[in-house]
Amino acid sequence: MGRERQLAWVESPLQLLAAAEFAEAQGRAIDVAFRLSGPQMPATAQVLLDSGALFSSCTPYYGIPWKQLAERRAWVIGDGLSGQFHLAMSTIGARSVTFLDDGIMTIHLARALAGSAPFARPGQAVSRRRTLLASLTRERLHAASARESLGLFTAFGDHPAIRELAGHGVALADNGFGWLRSHGRPITLPSRRVVLGAAVVADRTSDAERYLDWVRSVAGSSADTTGPNVAYLPHRREPEAVLARIAELPGVTLIRTGLPVELALAGTAEPLDIVSLRSTAAVTLRIVLAGTGSTIRTNEFAESVR
Repeated sequence: MGRERQLAWVESPLQLLAAAEFAEAQGRAIDVAFRLSGPQMPATAQVLLDSGALFSSCTPYYGIPWKQLAERRAWVIGDGLSGQFHLAMSTIGARSVTFLDDGIMTIHLARALAGSAPFARPGQAVSRRRTLLASLTRERLHAASARESLGLFTAFGDHPAIRELAGHGVALADNGFGWLRSHGRPITLPSRRVVLGAAVVADRTSDAERYLDWVRSVAGSSADTTGPNVAYLPHRREPEAVLARIAELPGVTLIRTGLPVELALAGTAEPLDIVSLRSTAAVTLRIVLAGTGSTIRTNEFAESVR
């Protein structure tokens, strides 16, 4: 992918973590432009910087970081399905592009790059303008792959849709979260049993009552009678009204870390028993916590959890 100085354009805490891992895997610093999409973004960026992430610069932004993109033509992209990325790619263009993980959307991106899925988020209404920008982006990405300048840095390398990309000229590299494991500063937990919060209420894939019943069932099934049954780590997009009710549930201790769970739990010294709905974190935490004896059990309560 060359030695040109790179710019990582990221929009979520997971993408920020992936940018730190990508820089470490290369052994050289990168510039980072992170979208101010919520309080977790600056908090995550600061922890990564304090921990020695190889970021030569780390700048917050709103909208599209046009100036930085124009100055750094080797791009490391967090959201390959973003209309803003498609606009930037269609107008400025990049000499090389490496995609980072964007949760389960990484799988859809892989299918889009392979030509077996539309170049847009599933279920998203797409205008004629967006369709044109997506088409231009796909053409430029195919040209990048032809000159061996297109890559994917991912924790989902075992998925068939990801493996298929190798046959389409995409350089694949595994994200094993090695940097995060070695630099982890785990939070103190009141219980070794952890429930990962989900955004199902915000996403309208579940109503609040059904979700609260699920949390109650998990807390009630704990065998720990010496203290709080479970520590609940909320999702960054959970409604405050729902979190207030969760905080009142018997046996549940709500822990607001302000950080992605991978960063909050990395480096734990004791095995954790983690319960989660089907989610990206259930995949990434298996890698982050490898070797700790921790278990991660997923629940099929919701069919669509991000």
